[in-house]
Amino acid sequence: MVNDRQTLDLRSFGPPAGNVLAWQVSDQPVAYPDAVAAMEARAAAIAAGKASELVWLLEHPPLYTSGTSGKTTDLLASRFPLFATGRGGQITYHGPGQRVAYVMLDLKRRRPDVRAFVASLEEWIIRALASFNVTGERREDRIGVWVRRPDKGAEYEDKIAAIGVRLRRWVSFHGISLNVEPDLSHFDAIVPCGVTDPRYGVTSLVDLGLPVTMADVDVALRQAFEEVFGPSELRLPETTTA
Repeated sequence: MVNDRQTLDLRSFGPPAGNVLAWQVSDQPVAYPDAVAAMEARAAAIAAGKASELVWLLEHPPLYTSGTSGKTTDLLASRFPLFATGRGGQITYHGPGQRVAYVMLDLKRRRPDVRAFVASLEEWIIRALASFNVTGERREDRIGVWVRRPDKGAEYEDKIAAIGVRLRRWVSFHGISLNVEPDLSHFDAIVPCGVTDPRYGVTSLVDLGLPVTMADVDVALRQAFEEVFGPSELRLPETTTA
């Protein structure tokens, strides 16, 4: 199947002249409600012209989130807390060993196109994975980034990264989650992103045999971000403990 998201022009997602974009890295797991509150406050400030754009890198304690298309039947066991959220998508898992990147960008100033924005997030992940010689791919009928698993069978693919975003006044929040070294058994209690086909599973960089650290992933994400979303006056990372 031809993936028409691949034909979208990603070049026009560059920042306006003089744009400042901050990076924040939390070195301790962040409670989900606290993260949502912080994102909503930052998005409102960006929309009002009172704050710079922000990419926030963090991990969560083990939990499940359900997006606007989530189904209660996709929670198979109440293993961890479940949070309803306003992002797009269905149910997914977040936890230690997974790099979550919350992306707060002013799309009104960059490009007010949701479909192209999602494609740009996919491209960001794909380019970051390429730095580890991992080939990430899009699928027209499945949001996220997938890797082929010929070791399991010719038609088998595993999801390595999920995407779920929300826009308010054309400012994005929520974002992506990339599996670095999470406990993959934690996905067993859900139908990840509503995908029931047994040929499609979940994987991580370490599961693929790559001894990658979170710091390695952060470097790759920073480099790939500028390739996709364009250079801007980047502030130095702000490490926080919450």
